[in-house]
Amino acid sequence: MAKYDATAYLRLSYTADQSEESDSITNQKKLVEDFVAAHPDITLVNERVDDGYSGVLFDRPAFQEMMQDITQGTINCVIVKDLSRLGREYIETGRYLRQIFPAYGVRFIAINDGIDTANEHNGDDLNISLKNLLNDTYCRDISVKTRSALLSKRKNGEYVGACPVYGYRKDQENKNQLVIDEDTARVVRDIFRRRIDGASAKRIADELNRLGIPSPLAYKISRGLPHPKKGYADSQKAKWSAHAILRILQDETYTGVLLQGKQSTHNHKIKDIIEKPAEEWIRTENAHAPIIRKQDFELVQKIMGLDTRTAPDGDAVYLFSGILICRSCGGRMTRKTNTVKGKKYIYYHCPTGKKHGCEHPTMLREDELTACVLESLQAHIRNVVSLEKLLDSISEEQINQELIAGFKSQIAENEVQLEKAMQFKAALYENFVSGFLDKKEYRDLKNQYTAQIEQRREAIESLRKEMEQASANTNDRLRWTQHFKEFSTMTSLDRRAVITLIQCIHVEGKNNLKITFRYQLEYQQAKARLETTKEAV
Repeated sequence: MAKYDATAYLRLSYTADQSEESDSITNQKKLVEDFVAAHPDITLVNERVDDGYSGVLFDRPAFQEMMQDITQGTINCVIVKDLSRLGREYIETGRYLRQIFPAYGVRFIAINDGIDTANEHNGDDLNISLKNLLNDTYCRDISVKTRSALLSKRKNGEYVGACPVYGYRKDQENKNQLVIDEDTARVVRDIFRRRIDGASAKRIADELNRLGIPSPLAYKISRGLPHPKKGYADSQKAKWSAHAILRILQDETYTGVLLQGKQSTHNHKIKDIIEKPAEEWIRTENAHAPIIRKQDFELVQKIMGLDTRTAPDGDAVYLFSGILICRSCGGRMTRKTNTVKGKKYIYYHCPTGKKHGCEHPTMLREDELTACVLESLQAHIRNVVSLEKLLDSISEEQINQELIAGFKSQIAENEVQLEKAMQFKAALYENFVSGFLDKKEYRDLKNQYTAQIEQRREAIESLRKEMEQASANTNDRLRWTQHFKEFSTMTSLDRRAVITLIQCIHVEGKNNLKITFRYQLEYQQAKARLETTKEAV
């Protein structure tokens, strides 16, 4: 009687805890052990376990180890609970059963399916083919249902990821809801604060490493939390890196927005990742509690869009970096330092110069520039605060009447244009039948009026929503003023104030600066609203 050295191949598609052997794996092992005990011609040499791997693909680690045992002659028998444990992909599973295993003289046994290739009556080709085909079909159906269920959850604003972003964790009572992890949220807030204060991404990473704060990957590994294979670390030591900091600073999740569906695959058999365009992402506002205020997040994005170079040995970004623009040539002005007779002079100048086309290059001392900008900023803040107080002195009812009247006027105008477009469209067919329009003209005009009708309807709906919002929440009108009021007691200029309140500074000469403040449009609209309301009183 032939003797066989066997491996027990055990597989489970998914397990909630990768650190513990699942009951299903345990049951599979017991079934194989009982089978081997009843067959003295088989010796169980080892076990190969793929816990948490799909049967569609064959790049599973334990499966590859088993194949290495086969090619090295360590084993000549493979035992599984059923055929689906070996694989669920029809073509590839069939190739192993009909070509690869026979080529190495391997006996294959699927206990529950009654398949044993040593017994031709139990392992006939038709029986195996039918079971293999059913397994493949089952896998395809499960994939379709799973994709559909995940898409539905994403559209409902439910979190379906396996690894929550650093700063959040899954709610213990609802795994589809993110909640703030205060231990790491404090680090996220500190990262944003440091960046707004002018620290570079590398400087922030170095400081976090110096303080011994675990990186996201190290934190999750230390607590046994799910984590991606590629984390925020730049090496196996799981240290913070500038790249890790930038990823956090650019992640809108921290504002309470849930962005899902960024990636996909062709189908359940081809697992190559497809990066989807941003317009196809599923976006849910206010899906979870924010860690970072939206205005702070937006401010950081503006900061990273500017020229934020530092000195070679510096830790912070220069005060006016990326803000100062030469009005003559449009180039960004550069900070320079000169030392004359032991005295240091710091100034800004246009690097383009006359040689390269700048007709009126200007040079400004940093201390004079700082004093001028500080004075202008303080004056503008006082104007904003005064404007807010004046608007607050007017009754909410008066302001509401003005806002709602404006919305009603716009809605009425759109309704008139909508009615005209519908009338013109209704008359098209009659003109076509009468011979005034040919077929192409009829189709083109019909499409044109259909688009106009849809556009007007969308505009009306949008205006109605804005009118309802204005009626229900009038305090939102002047929310932008809080950005300025936050600095109302400012006595010195810092990078945070410059970036928060100033969009750009155009230098027209040593004594001529044009400062464009942020929220300039909102400021002008508020002034116009105040004048309009006063006239109506």
